[in-house]
Amino acid sequence: MDAQDGNQQSLQLILGHNVFLLKHPDVADIDKVRLKDEVLNAVKSNEMTPFYETLVADKVVELDQSVLDSMRAKNEDEIKKLDEKIADAEENLGESEVREAHLAKSLYYIQIGEKEKALEQLKVTETKTVAVGQKMDLVFYTLQIGFFYMDFDLISKSLDKAKNLFEEGGDWERKNRLKVYEGLYCMATRNFKKATDLFLHSISTFTTYELFPYETFIFYTVLTSIISLDRVSLKQKVIDAPEILTVIGKIPNLSEFLNSLYDCQYKSFFLAFAGLMEQIKLDRYLHPHFRFYMREVRTVVYSQFLESYKSVTIDAMAKAFGVSVEFIDLELSRFIAAGKLHCKIDKVAGVLETNRPDAKNALYQATIKQGDFLLNRIQKLSRVIDL
Repeated sequence: MDAQDGNQQSLQLILGHNVFLLKHPDVADIDKVRLKDEVLNAVKSNEMTPFYETLVADKVVELDQSVLDSMRAKNEDEIKKLDEKIADAEENLGESEVREAHLAKSLYYIQIGEKEKALEQLKVTETKTVAVGQKMDLVFYTLQIGFFYMDFDLISKSLDKAKNLFEEGGDWERKNRLKVYEGLYCMATRNFKKATDLFLHSISTFTTYELFPYETFIFYTVLTSIISLDRVSLKQKVIDAPEILTVIGKIPNLSEFLNSLYDCQYKSFFLAFAGLMEQIKLDRYLHPHFRFYMREVRTVVYSQFLESYKSVTIDAMAKAFGVSVEFIDLELSRFIAAGKLHCKIDKVAGVLETNRPDAKNALYQATIKQGDFLLNRIQKLSRVIDL
């Protein structure tokens, strides 16, 4: 967003995460005191007058009129200087200098949190830009604005625009960066399968440090992979991936979470999962999907356990997972009722009996269903043609 070192996260996205934590009910009050200081310091150092006003309106911070007036005066002074540079460049300098002057104004609007003006100025800058690579950089700035404000409509449109630009030509490095941006968007909108594919394609070429550190990227990759990949693919693409192996140990509970699932150490898996729950709940992008993710993970692990048996006692399953018989009974009854697990509970005998659907029968049923749908469409079309 603003000038960044090549391996540093955007200051605005760090700020966005801190504001999310400030609003989160599960964050301790003592941590919120520290976070509030960090947010205010970031707002003041970046002269973020519009964003400060938003925070005051949301009652995240208290209004300090002197701070507001001081930042507003600095904004006006800086924008005046930037307008003078643009005018000077247009009168006395070349096209590249004009573009750089407009880009500087765009970046300043981004820095101070003036969303609408930043987007307008980026469009103006684009009209002064010829190279496809430079146009792509402007799209990346727009995407970062989208993630800062969690504006998924803006992100979706920007991703489509970026893909269209790449049809005109584009370098390999920017294409790889775009995969991570799209993967984050997919994860944040609960398309975990596509997010997994995009993240796995980007593991060895990751350079989007402005979005998040590499450790966070691996964290997201492992979490999405567990509920998206089959057992064989998980082993090949994640567990044995050298890029993941070098980092996963630095992330608390993640290695145990991944390996205990593959090794069928279900008690260890549940302990690691409990340790990760807080990280998932306090993640800005995963938080809205916390309950969904928990259900999906439990579906995966219960299905894996039951796959090995024609029938198994509830007591044996409870011991394997390190929980009570009552807990397993309640859990499985919910998943069976929702159609997530293919088994039935014999409460009298205390036994679980699996009833995995026959693949040929499932294909037959799907064909019948699609055939009925096609016939209905043809009938509707024939009525229109008759008219």
